[in-house]
Amino acid sequence: MADQPKPISPLKNLLAGGFGGVCLVFVGHPLDTVKVRLQTQPPSLPGQPPMYSGTFDCFRKTLIREIQASSGETKYTGTLDCAKKLYQEFGIRGIYKGTVLTLMRDVPASGMYFMTYEWLKNIFTPEGKRVSELSAPRILVAGGIAGIFNWAVAIPPDVLKSRFQTAPPGKYPNGFRDVLRELIRDEGITSLYKGFNAVMIRAFPANAACFLGFEVAMKFLNWAIPNL
Repeated sequence: MADQPKPISPLKNLLAGGFGGVCLVFVGHPLDTVKVRLQTQPPSLPGQPPMYSGTFDCFRKTLIREIQASSGETKYTGTLDCAKKLYQEFGIRGIYKGTVLTLMRDVPASGMYFMTYEWLKNIFTPEGKRVSELSAPRILVAGGIAGIFNWAVAIPPDVLKSRFQTAPPGKYPNGFRDVLRELIRDEGITSLYKGFNAVMIRAFPANAACFLGFEVAMKFLNWAIPNL
């Protein structure tokens, strides 16, 4: 009798998904910082060069700036300190600033992400084999391409989110509509794709690492604790 597929374990998915997220952040975080810097740089004055001429210029200047600032005073000493100060200054709304824009980014982008990944896994699975037997290189390719499709959908609302979250209080009283109106008026429709190169350079390796980490962790859990 052929092996029956194992029932889905929510706890294993939680653990394996968490490990995949760690892999994604480990590989992709440096370029995520660059992406946000590019998205939030102010428009250059007439006759003046932009703050960053591109992805690699932004990476270089960010690295130099962080090294120089490492010996100076910083506004936030860490994640908890940042959350505490935001809450003290703006209340709970300050911590959740940009929630609507995050949902506008993540709901369609995540749908595209997982749909593409599962579709590619089925395409890449050789005839007579199960999807669970897919090789690591094919998982990497499926995950990387899924990441590219994810960010192709996510970039415009991500730019709006970055601008809105880093703006001074009260600058955009009508939320993302004001951000969108200002960006298109001052910088044109292409401004909604600021950071595109950084995002795409990051998307393939980071998301390939995410899904490979998930699949490897799931196989390890199925071997180590099959009855979980």
